[in-house]
Amino acid sequence: MAEAAGKAAAKAEAGRVCSTVERAFALLGKKWAGLIVHVLAGGPRHFCEVQQAIGSLSARMLAARMKELEAEGLVARTVETGSPVRVRYALTEKGRALEPALRGVEQWARKWLTS
Repeated sequence: MAEAAGKAAAKAEAGRVCSTVERAFALLGKKWAGLIVHVLAGGPRHFCEVQQAIGSLSARMLAARMKELEAEGLVARTVETGSPVRVRYALTEKGRALEPALRGVEQWARKWLTS
């Protein structure tokens, strides 16, 4: 009977999305997160450069997303001393590992979402 219950549980889980994959889509699926990573894939940028590259992204939302991406280990934040103090963001090794997937999304979008 325990064996049957184990098989039933395994069968139910086989159709479910892996929790790790679900977490990745939840993180990158947040509004602006994927675009921020895409912009930073082009190289380190200052806060205002990221905001300008995306356009309609508010400073408040950019700061919130940057904190989330930094907490997940995708983005590194460097404070540059001077006058004025500037903050530079760059992808970490973990963030750069997303670049092939982002290029794939970009290629797909250019092929299928052009008007």
